[in-house]
Amino acid sequence: MRHSKHSSSKVKTNFLKWIAAGWLVFSLVGFLDATYLTIQHYRGAGLECTVLEGCETVTSSKYAVIGGVPLALFGALYYLSIFLLTAVYIDTKRRLVLKTTIGLTPLGFLASLFLIYLQVFVIHALCFYCLLSASISTALFILSVICLKIGATHASPVACEAG
Repeated sequence: MRHSKHSSSKVKTNFLKWIAAGWLVFSLVGFLDATYLTIQHYRGAGLECTVLEGCETVTSSKYAVIGGVPLALFGALYYLSIFLLTAVYIDTKRRLVLKTTIGLTPLGFLASLFLIYLQVFVIHALCFYCLLSASISTALFILSVICLKIGATHASPVACEAG
């Protein structure tokens, strides 16, 4: 029986390491993507969109800015938050940091769904960089769901908490 409990804990710890690594990688790429869009906005530079042709249309629409602040800046702050929270969790193993990280990912996912809706049904154009960001926020959310599922499967009081 002891071997089974130890084995379960080890599996959970290994999954959490992979989930944390995924959060770090995806949030870093998301941060770079959103930061690029933010810089281009403040430079007043157009976007080269080689994969799709709607980048300029989307990023210059009235929906790309809230109160003079580009949505991309909010995205950069979101991804930076996920990255820093994950790094802090890896360093400290604090439950609250893990819960906060997991709790933030649905916000990014829902925001991405809404922004994709705007692109498809309102703006009628698609931005490659925006779709990349939406894919990344979706991946972060999926990793959080997996984390929660691991926690539920292994009867952890805190989602996929190691140890």
